[in-house]
Amino acid sequence: TLQRKTPGAMTGNTKPSAGHDGKNNVPQDFDIDMDDPETQRAAVAIQCQFRKFQKKKQDVKS
Repeated sequence: TLQRKTPGAMTGNTKPSAGHDGKNNVPQDFDIDMDDPETQRAAVAIQCQFRKFQKKKQDVKS
């Protein structure tokens, strides 16, 4: 299973984290192990979905 470590989106927490006043919209740095097999599987799945989206978008235009 894929476990996310990002507060807010999955937990429903909408309050800004400590140290963030809402004005500073800089994304948090993530330490992602690109050699992890689970990460590679997730990347392939995301790319597959994106290709389907692009193909569908192109089919609608033509």
